[in-house]
Amino acid sequence: MLWFPIDRDTSISLVQQVYTQIRTLILSEQLKEHDRLPSTRELADSIGVSRNTVTDAYDQLIIEGYLIVKPRSGTYVAEGVVLKAAEKEQREVDLSNWLQTEQYDEQLIDFRASHPAMDHFPRKVWGRLAKEVCYDSSDELFGYRSPLGDETLRRVLTTYLARTRGVSCHPEQIVITAGATQGLSLITQLLMKEGECVAVEDPVTDEMRQIFTKAGAAVEPIKADRLGIKPDQLPRNKKPSFVFVIPSHQFPLGAVLPIQRRIQLVEYVRKMDSYIVEDDYDSEFTYEGTAVFSMQGLEPERVIYVGTFSKILSPALRIGYVILPRHLVEPFKDLKWFSDRHTATLEQQVMARFIEEGYLDQHVRRMKRIYEKRRKALVAALRNTFPGLDIIGQAAGMHAVVEWRELEVNQSFVSHCKKHGVVVYPVEYYALKKGYHTKQMVLGYGSLTESEIQDGVSRLHKAVETYHLS
Repeated sequence: MLWFPIDRDTSISLVQQVYTQIRTLILSEQLKEHDRLPSTRELADSIGVSRNTVTDAYDQLIIEGYLIVKPRSGTYVAEGVVLKAAEKEQREVDLSNWLQTEQYDEQLIDFRASHPAMDHFPRKVWGRLAKEVCYDSSDELFGYRSPLGDETLRRVLTTYLARTRGVSCHPEQIVITAGATQGLSLITQLLMKEGECVAVEDPVTDEMRQIFTKAGAAVEPIKADRLGIKPDQLPRNKKPSFVFVIPSHQFPLGAVLPIQRRIQLVEYVRKMDSYIVEDDYDSEFTYEGTAVFSMQGLEPERVIYVGTFSKILSPALRIGYVILPRHLVEPFKDLKWFSDRHTATLEQQVMARFIEEGYLDQHVRRMKRIYEKRRKALVAALRNTFPGLDIIGQAAGMHAVVEWRELEVNQSFVSHCKKHGVVVYPVEYYALKKGYHTKQMVLGYGSLTESEIQDGVSRLHKAVETYHLS
């Protein structure tokens, strides 16, 4: 009988505890591939929780690929979920020695993706904390500081990311940046070697490929499908400087990369002596199951983790962070120094207090409710207006992807939509290899109210009807 302890005095939900315990048992091979798990009722009775709690945890593990269901047989550990140890013992010994512009047209309904609801920024709390930081801080805080970033923020982030994202690091492995863009640019400068390429999941946001190409990298597109990047299509005859992935909520397709593909990626970069660059831009906003843990927690020495507060709070803050393997910290620190000396310290101190005093958790919970309502409003409006339209990707983040049966989402259609007062975005626009996503469209809802979403879908309907007639 499977059993593990449950802590009812912690802030971590029961579903998250059950999920984490089973995931740990699988990754540590205490539960092996093809092992049958107890039924939800049996496990609930064993550990003293409700059956719904276990069901939700199982569902999340199934979504991520750890478990499979065999009809009329039961739930089993899936194949390919065990990452073979490489330098594991040495890494554990080492870790034990560490301390823990375009102008906006108000007449348009713009379904732009990855734009948060700025009207919900917690101004009063942020303003009060900023005032306290200015009044309370020593003179030293107003001088030049470490290129790594504020020590307090790095310490707070270490705890926060371990709890929410399964990240394994020491504060000295974190470098605070002026957003994810600067972090990715510096990573490319650091790792890019002459004659090597950068492997990038395709499609991908245009901003990312511009960052890599501006740094002189040759971009190698790797096809992504509804499960994310396809590791079997990575180059075997040449070494990429790194593989860029968005595994928790791929942009734009919205996929959650299953554990089997995550392991294949790690095994690939180990073999090629390369790295994975993990962009984790909006994983906090998950509406089905619980947030997916980071890839960095699987292999801290081969995964470089990039995060930002732009999508959680506001792009105006320009606070991001990069978590590096320890041997890359010093050379990255040097690059950061020559880039801007250090990121603005006062804002970092405010962010540290915002996290430490629990305001970030409160804000994320609040925004999850708001974005989930907006997503449901979008999905309901689309299904009522366009029967048969396929909505793909995980229910997460601030955008959805739709796939039409016949309609080609090309520049002509986009221009036609704009004439009807609505702006939409073809997935094909983000593709490096063209022709695979011609019927797919990205619809962002983060910065739109439910009323604006309804209006936008209505305008889209009129555009589709008249486009077919034109």
